[in-house]
Amino acid sequence: MNREHLALCSSAEWAEAVERWIIPWVLETVDLGDDVLEVGPGPGLTTDVLRARVARLTAVEIHPDLATALAARLANTNVEVVCADATRTLLPAGRFSGAVCLTMLHHVPSHQKQDAVLAEIYRLLRPGGVLAGQDSLDSPDLRNLHHDDIYVPVDPSGLQARVEAAGFTAVHVDTNEYAVRFQGTKAPAPTDAEASTHQ
Repeated sequence: MNREHLALCSSAEWAEAVERWIIPWVLETVDLGDDVLEVGPGPGLTTDVLRARVARLTAVEIHPDLATALAARLANTNVEVVCADATRTLLPAGRFSGAVCLTMLHHVPSHQKQDAVLAEIYRLLRPGGVLAGQDSLDSPDLRNLHHDDIYVPVDPSGLQARVEAAGFTAVHVDTNEYAVRFQGTKAPAPTDAEASTHQ
């Protein structure tokens, strides 16, 4: 992330956008549950808002400096910061009740790796767990902001199929003027009665 971009993602203006518009829109119809995963928090302005909404939050950040700074800032809170690659976190499968990724997929260096992030989130969710995500729509201004940066924009038209390919059901994708949001559910575990009918 270049300095200009990092400064924007750490700014009061971005904090206001996250709190007033982005997170309320993304979580409008979503109950994340009690143990939530955030992928790609960066400086943590999204984390600040999310942690007030959930009982327990684990933030996975790939950049060591950002992860270290966020862990220090949120020490002794309901947030655990893990420095890891979101395509292979090494966290235990089936733990989280919900997962969030906000304005971060375009920082993942290829569509294949973005899909690997979605698949890893699916692995980490409990049966019945929910994914809620958002990313900015491609624009010349965003391309300029990401100069000398990784920038792989997410095409809304193919996103539903990609989220479904990761394993999610009940996938919903829609857009506003600036962004795309998406959600999906990991299928609930079969009941004993359902399991017996397939034996």
